[in-house]
Amino acid sequence: MINSIPCIIMRGGTSKGPFLRMNDLPESPEARTETLLNLMGAGHALQIDGIGGSDPLTSKVAIVERSEHPEADVDYLFAQVDGPGRRVDFNPNCGNMLSAVGPYAIETGLVEALDGMTVVRVRNLNTQRLIECHVPTPARQILYEGDTRISGVPGTAAGIQLSFLDVVGTKTGALLPTGQAQEVIDGVEVTCLDAATPTVLIDARAFDLTGNEAPAELDANALLLARLEAIRREAGQRMGLGDVSQGVLPKPILLSAASEADATLRARYFVPHRCHKALAVTGAIALATAVSVPGTIANRIAVTSGRLTDGDSLDHARLEHPSGYIDLDIEHRGQNPHDVARVSLVRTARKIMAGTLYYPGTVAGNPPANATEAKAC
Repeated sequence: MINSIPCIIMRGGTSKGPFLRMNDLPESPEARTETLLNLMGAGHALQIDGIGGSDPLTSKVAIVERSEHPEADVDYLFAQVDGPGRRVDFNPNCGNMLSAVGPYAIETGLVEALDGMTVVRVRNLNTQRLIECHVPTPARQILYEGDTRISGVPGTAAGIQLSFLDVVGTKTGALLPTGQAQEVIDGVEVTCLDAATPTVLIDARAFDLTGNEAPAELDANALLLARLEAIRREAGQRMGLGDVSQGVLPKPILLSAASEADATLRARYFVPHRCHKALAVTGAIALATAVSVPGTIANRIAVTSGRLTDGDSLDHARLEHPSGYIDLDIEHRGQNPHDVARVSLVRTARKIMAGTLYYPGTVAGNPPANATEAKAC
């Protein structure tokens, strides 16, 4: 049996995927998960029978609906679909896909456009945090074209400012869930930190790496990937996330000194078993937050490389990644580096296709879906 659903495919930042209305999906979490697996073509490495792009950056789904929260216009639920493994993980957030949530909400009539700039207030159901999306809407029309360039995306487009509010402890309730700025796992010094997303920060030199390796080179290093996974699983236990072997959190990040004079750090971000070709927005927020926290791996590298004076806090960070760099503005409450009120950055988005998406109802012979549903759902 062939099913159908209204869909807009959008690029958000350096990611791409279908944007769907929550009300168009089944109510039951199990049926919803099966629907996402089928429409993405999960269970096949190339996702040949669906619209998944056979890469973690293009195997993502954004689910949006009008919000009942008094401070939000819309709710946003992010789903990471594991194509080959036929799994859906609702635990992480994706800040890149989020950059298209504001335009999508306006496109679908969930939010009315204002003349000039429309601020769409988004509640992320994965983290229960609020984000302000500043969408340019001259003459009450969404502006997609512009001169803003972001690394990892060809050409230019209109800039969309995202302001993430209260990013600390989104999954664990604490910036440093283990109570330590630095600790040792499997003989390697790490920082377990939760800001926008749980992460495990590691100095690239711990693995005899420069930190400037290309993603393909890191992905081909089986020993490195095995070590990172062992560290990630132990970090998940210490951070109170339990057995993370079937999930994508926490995310490992290899750090090194920046090569450019105006940059703060260089990063190689894993998602978690492949190196991101750029840098996830949530991972960038975690790093921008970590730089100012005394004792973290990020802080130590920034201080020893002369990009930060010991004891100071940053209000702006530039992070190098395989495709270029990303800039973030950080606003602390008072002088407390552990209390981040807001992190802002600029992304771009584009509408690619709007129409009806067709997908099979039941895929015979597929194993049962292994889903981790967000508690808010």
